[in-house]
Amino acid sequence: MDVPTGCGTALITPFRQDESLDEQALVALVQWQIESGIDWLVACGTTAETPALNDDEWLRVLRIVTEAAAGRIPVWAGCTHNATREAVERAKIAARVPGISAILSASPYYNKPTQEGQFEHFKAVARAVELPVILYNIPSRTGVNLDPATVLRLAEAQANIQGVKESSGNLPQITELVTQVPPGFHVYAGDDNMALGVIGAGGAGLVSVASNEVPAEMSRMLRAALENDWSTARELNHRYYRLIQANFWETSPGPVKAVLAMMGRIGEYYRLPLLPVAALTRARLERLAAELGLVARRIESKAI
Repeated sequence: MDVPTGCGTALITPFRQDESLDEQALVALVQWQIESGIDWLVACGTTAETPALNDDEWLRVLRIVTEAAAGRIPVWAGCTHNATREAVERAKIAARVPGISAILSASPYYNKPTQEGQFEHFKAVARAVELPVILYNIPSRTGVNLDPATVLRLAEAQANIQGVKESSGNLPQITELVTQVPPGFHVYAGDDNMALGVIGAGGAGLVSVASNEVPAEMSRMLRAALENDWSTARELNHRYYRLIQANFWETSPGPVKAVLAMMGRIGEYYRLPLLPVAALTRARLERLAAELGLVARRIESKAI
């Protein structure tokens, strides 16, 4: 099974005021994402507040997303845990959900394993399933970097390890990977602000946070970059770069959920230890959303 190129959305998880899953809002988000031209979806990634979901909720989110997508685009399942046995078990469960097309798994968090520990961890996850496995390198969250040499060893050791989401923020490291990975192995940008740089180096696409808010625009930007239409890609990047940066004014997904609530897409509810964004951040986000026309879109939609 081939893994996609282009722009995938790391979906947020909408909650109700009582902190239960807002299943209706999640289905509506999936429908909107697909109608906007997104290339694939990631359910239960970092942006989804997955550490705050219990096992039943995690599985429920996977099922809601795949059922709403109905085979129209690929859906990746986030299967990350700091215990290898638990990560393996989650991958096995996710692989049995109809409509899941790949497993996305980050390095074990907090444990700070060595490169050899990460190699054995990911090898165990990949051996447990037949689906493609996408590695996820995000040192700011996990405390450890997944070195290019380890990624290359994993790609050689397990044929179903077919890509890496690179969120190290280290463009030289990402470029090193792009120039050495085997044919068919995809290197994805994991940070919106690195997308054009990674594509320019030869990357395959982006797993995006900003596409939660502007899926059509981010999809168009990535498609243009992959087709060497750099004028269009740069124009879109210039227009939405402030939003890309704003999504990390506070811990993600706080700002992106705040903007989606302003757009009328979700209720702005979180689970501790995350809280709503501070008043100053909210005021800045409101101004930016208005300047970009995101709030106006919501008003126009209600008027139809």
